[in-house]
Amino acid sequence: MTSIGILGAGRVGANLAAKLSAAGHHVAIGGRNPDDTAARRGGLAPRIIYADQRTAARSTDIVINATPGDSSLERLAGLRAELSGKILVDVSNATRDAADGLPGDLCYPGSSLAEKLQAALPGTRVVKTLNTMLFTVMTAPETLATPPTAYLSGDDEQAKGTVAGLLGDLGWQPERIEDLGDITTARATEAMVLVVPHVLRRHGFKPFAVSLAR
Repeated sequence: MTSIGILGAGRVGANLAAKLSAAGHHVAIGGRNPDDTAARRGGLAPRIIYADQRTAARSTDIVINATPGDSSLERLAGLRAELSGKILVDVSNATRDAADGLPGDLCYPGSSLAEKLQAALPGTRVVKTLNTMLFTVMTAPETLATPPTAYLSGDDEQAKGTVAGLLGDLGWQPERIEDLGDITTARATEAMVLVVPHVLRRHGFKPFAVSLAR
């Protein structure tokens, strides 16, 4: 099994950590205050360890970015040495909030967080995925009545294959994983987040995904 570091101890990070740990992976959650994170999330699984973000990035093989997207670039650029040579799975969306706190505008129009991360971390293989759905669907795609799509974007084919394997551990069937191409394609899926606030305002926080129908 793989050692996985998850940067971000909120709902997204905790949800992914619980499912990946249950699949047998060794998981470290990296938060700003590990003791506080352990107190809040300690019931997730006995195999999960809690560390600061630098330690979680340095001590694991694959790292997942589940930090708030509007500050991810600054945070992760400071971990360049720790992330060198590793796969970075970016599941965040970089947006500026509207008045009601829901996503309003993109932080990087004409680009994407994933592209910015790849440029800032040239020694890291960045793969974008799972950013087009409510966080509960990331680890339970089977709960939706219509099979959802998980998109992949990244420059490294081997890294995308590894991430596709992790998606399988999260419950994603291979036919529901859509490889869009290189890292520039992440700007398309990140732009999909602009649909999300309108859905949430009308229907509340019910599980959904922005998916491809064939």
